[in-house]
Amino acid sequence: MKPTLSFTDTLLATFNDMIRSFMTFFYNLIGAVIILLIGWGVAKMVAAVTKKMLEQVGADKVGDKLNEIDAIKSLKMDIKLSSIISKTLYYFILIFMLRPAADTLGVPAISDMVKLLVEFIPKLISSALMLSAGVFLADALKNFVVTLCKSFNIAAGKLIGTAIFFFLLIIFVIQSVAQVGINTSLLESSFNLLVGGIIFAFAIGYGFASKEILLNIISSFYSKNRYKEGQIIAIDGIKGEIIAMDNTTITLKTEDSKTIFPLQVLQSKTVTVFE
Repeated sequence: MKPTLSFTDTLLATFNDMIRSFMTFFYNLIGAVIILLIGWGVAKMVAAVTKKMLEQVGADKVGDKLNEIDAIKSLKMDIKLSSIISKTLYYFILIFMLRPAADTLGVPAISDMVKLLVEFIPKLISSALMLSAGVFLADALKNFVVTLCKSFNIAAGKLIGTAIFFFLLIIFVIQSVAQVGINTSLLESSFNLLVGGIIFAFAIGYGFASKEILLNIISSFYSKNRYKEGQIIAIDGIKGEIIAMDNTTITLKTEDSKTIFPLQVLQSKTVTVFE
């Protein structure tokens, strides 16, 4: 038969258990703090070395290119890759060291939360890289479209280029969000419907507005090999020498003036060529 403990003995036993639990937690806390301090020191050192190396190899020039993009310039952001990458490494190492610190502390809830955070960071970095590449690609394509429209004398070239830029940017934003692990199916379907409606309305409106320009461009493909500068021709009774011819117009020098015709007249009017 076990002896019955007195109230004093029970109180002392409980107090001793509390002391042991507290001391165990205290020692674990000291160990966790030491791990965090080591991680902090390593993170500071790695971040400083990384920043200096990136500055020396000229990584900030890429950031300068991003700063020149109109959309980023309007946000008044100063992107400096050496600082961004070094700070990302700094916080990644700190968060990575939180896991062994949490394990040492012996609190499973904190350990699981830190584990999820550590696993999330690589996805976030790959998402940021994808978005950065997307911004570069969208801006390059925008500049190409604007230049192409200028060569064809299309007045709305900048508007078209800007529309293409934001169209591609939204696509890359959606893909970047999906890379993190967020379901974007609803966002994608809504975006597709919106883009379809905008393209349909734009195509109809711009088609009517630029009908004459398109006719001139099409006429240039049929006429560029038949007419050249220096020829004497008569268009609808107006005789002169061809002094200029681009993708949409032809210029004749008459006796006392210059006459500019849209290229479509070469297909719709009577043209006489003088040898």
